[in-house]
Amino acid sequence: MKKIILLLVLLSFLGIGCNNNTDDFNNNADAPYDVPAETLLTNAEKKLMDQMTTPEVNFSPFRFFTQYWAQTTYNDESRYRLVSRAVPDNHWNSLYRDVLGNLNSAKEIITLETLPTGASNAVWQVQQQNKLAIIEILNVYTFQVIVDTFGDVPYSESLNINIKLPKYDDDASIYPDLITRLNAALALLDDSTTSFSTGEYLFGGDIQKWKLFGNSLKLKLGINLADVNPTLSKSTVESAFNSGVILTNLENASFNYPGSAPNYNPIYEQLVASNRNDFVASKTLVDVMNGLNDPRRAVYFSSVGGIYVGGIYGAANNNFSSFSQIGSVFRQPNFNGQLIEATEMNFYLAEAAARGYTVGNSEEYYYNQAITASFEFWGLATQASSYLSNPSVAYSTAAGDWKEKIGTQAWLAFYNRPFEGWTSYRRLDFPVLVAPSNASPTADGEVPKRLFYSINERTVNTTNYQNAVEAIGGLDRMRVKVFWDIN
Repeated sequence: MKKIILLLVLLSFLGIGCNNNTDDFNNNADAPYDVPAETLLTNAEKKLMDQMTTPEVNFSPFRFFTQYWAQTTYNDESRYRLVSRAVPDNHWNSLYRDVLGNLNSAKEIITLETLPTGASNAVWQVQQQNKLAIIEILNVYTFQVIVDTFGDVPYSESLNINIKLPKYDDDASIYPDLITRLNAALALLDDSTTSFSTGEYLFGGDIQKWKLFGNSLKLKLGINLADVNPTLSKSTVESAFNSGVILTNLENASFNYPGSAPNYNPIYEQLVASNRNDFVASKTLVDVMNGLNDPRRAVYFSSVGGIYVGGIYGAANNNFSSFSQIGSVFRQPNFNGQLIEATEMNFYLAEAAARGYTVGNSEEYYYNQAITASFEFWGLATQASSYLSNPSVAYSTAAGDWKEKIGTQAWLAFYNRPFEGWTSYRRLDFPVLVAPSNASPTADGEVPKRLFYSINERTVNTTNYQNAVEAIGGLDRMRVKVFWDIN
């Protein structure tokens, strides 16, 4: 993959303007721009958050893979027809180019910076070390998303400017290396001083919060390994837990969208700014929540005459007003995005406890904590206890084994974290989701387990692409599973 540095300077976000009235404007167009590392970091964080949040059908199909949303009129993504919009290409490019490219450029700039006049060399060196550690943690997060999306991907050679057509690495070998990299980055974080004073919008450069984030990411990596490498999974999860992970909503990794164009939340962009009626609640989700009398329905959706009605997944659902629409909270331009949150971590710890890992409490305890955190996040804290007492929800009486109990409730809670909902579904195999009868032949009659590779990779990086396809079984299909999805 050719290294491409994308300098999407967020002018209104950063308060930076351009002057095109100078005599040398556009001279030497091949010269690199002098962009500070902080701006590149901002771009990377925002592009990562946008990609993990957006319902834009050209970029992200995950709200449809999880059957949270149904579509009206144009139902390609609900039928897994992704070729015409080049959805895998856009997801691939957003993560490799817009996120990893910006992070790599920021790293290069930081390593070349010199000691400011009058600054303490010892303090400055620690600050630079902290900055590089934060960038590395974001690198690991991004590569984890890429692996969990595609399986084998360019990794070891992907950011090497001297390698134009990088090889694909085995996904099962990438995960342990990501854990090693994450451990090294966490060891570098030193809270005796600061890091980024500007440009870092997740935690404002707070080192303690970045430690929580890094260990939470480590927990996520560890739990995904549970079925394929239980020894590494257990040690990774327990190490992360013992070091401290995000357990309350006050600790969430939130990205605060300013709420003005072009930096409003991408859900608002699709639901309101674009002035289109493309999405309604899916009957798959609504029916389950109706059966549980789940109070989160009032947040997730609007009602139709006092009841919640989902559109048929995969159908056209042409009568838009007949179905529950996406809730008003998601239509706010400054609605925050989440990269990691307490609900997610508590569900992972519930799963870890159910698998026999030592994580301080029982699966029932963390199951209850996860659901409670979800209710608190949506402003429904007073209704959590009643919901948990429902025999169909209570851990001791809900249907199924621990995988079904945790998988079903995680799916409900991950409504606005569609990629995590898809990952949880693939790992735990609950809830049972069925592909629509009119699904595209490219899906082979199944809910997708991965995205197929980008068209650009097939045509440009052809040899390495073909080697990767052979390595994953000879088929670049959506029913081929990533390495940790063995059930």
